[in-house]
Amino acid sequence: MKKQIDKSLSFREKEFKLRPWQLKIQEVIYGTYTRPGKVFDILLLIIILLSVVVIMLESVSYLNLKYNFAFLTIEWIVTGLFTIEYILRIVSLRKPFSYIFSFMGLVDLFSLLPSYLSLFIDGAASLMIVRSIRFLRIFRILRLSRYMIGADVLGDALKNSRHKIAVFLISMLTIVIILGGLMYVIEPKEAGFTSIPRSVYWAIITITTVGYGDIAPVTPLGQALASFIMLFGYAIIAVPTGIVSSEFTSLKSNEIKPFECQNCGEVGHEKSAHFCKSCGYEF
Repeated sequence: MKKQIDKSLSFREKEFKLRPWQLKIQEVIYGTYTRPGKVFDILLLIIILLSVVVIMLESVSYLNLKYNFAFLTIEWIVTGLFTIEYILRIVSLRKPFSYIFSFMGLVDLFSLLPSYLSLFIDGAASLMIVRSIRFLRIFRILRLSRYMIGADVLGDALKNSRHKIAVFLISMLTIVIILGGLMYVIEPKEAGFTSIPRSVYWAIITITTVGYGDIAPVTPLGQALASFIMLFGYAIIAVPTGIVSSEFTSLKSNEIKPFECQNCGEVGHEKSAHFCKSCGYEF
């Protein structure tokens, strides 16, 4: 019985063991800090940018008419390269479905589909916008995972301050409705304040300091109220920023371990740290 189990385990180990060529592909495609990996990332970044530029230029009608063949040639060359890369990513992994159904795996797949669909479906060229999601592949090159800790903290800060932000938004909604109502009463319809909703729209773009200029008060009282709203708008911009910043600072301070390294005395370690960031001493 024991021999059968050992044979079964050895069979499974062989089954999931990566071959040398798979390891080599991983070193190139997934090896961010290896020399081949860096070269691959740079080349892929150039190809991605070239593809996005072509997609943008194709939308300019006179350029598309003049250079249609060149754009089409570049597009298919890029599509072929991305197809090869997509296949290599799959065959080099021990668990390929973990990549296929991941977010970036789906982005890679959807960036390829429109080009191939254009061969079989009329009007698939309108899927040009879908192809532009290829631009999202840049995030893999930049390896944004190194910033995920900060992103998580920011997300937690927004989550913890959601009630305060909700109160702020409700208060602002109340204020703009009141101000819009006042402007509707004060200003003549000829000035553009033809209804309360339109007056509320003016109050929103004024208090947010956008100021499109499509509606403007003409009476002295209306202009005075508008001046007050503009100044008030600058003041309220800092409110949600302060709320989120306060929560963000609080969360970041909680992530820092207060103790110092017993070996070198270094302080300010991350909450999840198991080794000193200065000398490498294990906590």
